[in-house]
Amino acid sequence: MSRGFVKEEDQEEAPLIPPRAALPMGVTNYVTQNGKDALLEERKDLEEKRANIDLEDEQAKRREQVVIDGKIQLLNERIASARVIPLEKQPQEEVRFGAKVEFVLNKTMQEFQIVGVDEADVKNKKISFTAPIAKALMGAKVNEKVDFQLGAESKSIKVLAIVY
Repeated sequence: MSRGFVKEEDQEEAPLIPPRAALPMGVTNYVTQNGKDALLEERKDLEEKRANIDLEDEQAKRREQVVIDGKIQLLNERIASARVIPLEKQPQEEVRFGAKVEFVLNKTMQEFQIVGVDEADVKNKKISFTAPIAKALMGAKVNEKVDFQLGAESKSIKVLAIVY
C-alpha cells in the first residue's frame, strides 16, 4: 500500500534493542555456573516483566513487548551457546577461566576474577576472558611475571595468588 493511504501516526518506528556484551566471532561462550544462573534469572525477570506490562496506550504496550521479546531472543541465544566451565576442574596452580587472580601491575596490587562476557563487571572485580589483561594472565603461575601490552607500552604483571 502506498504511504499516501497510511495515517502518519500508524507508522511505528522499530524500537532499538540494546546488544548484549560483545563475544568475538568464533569464540566459545564460556561462563561460570554463577554466570549461567544469572542468565537464567535474567530471562525469568524479563518474562515476568513482559507478562506484567501495565500500559494503557496499546502502541506503547506493543512497543514495550517488542523490546522485551528482542531482549529475550538475544538472551536465549546467549544461554543456548553458554558452555559452563566447572571451576573445580581447572588446574588450580595456574590462571585459567574462572580464576580469581591477585597480581601487581604498575606497582599496584589488583584482583580480578576471569569470567564470561555477560558476567564481566569491573566494579565487582570481574573481567571477561576476552579482555587483553585476562589473555595475558592465562597460563601464568604464582610468582610468575608476564608481559602485558598496554597500548604502545609493555608492562610486567606479577601473579601473587590464584583462587578458584
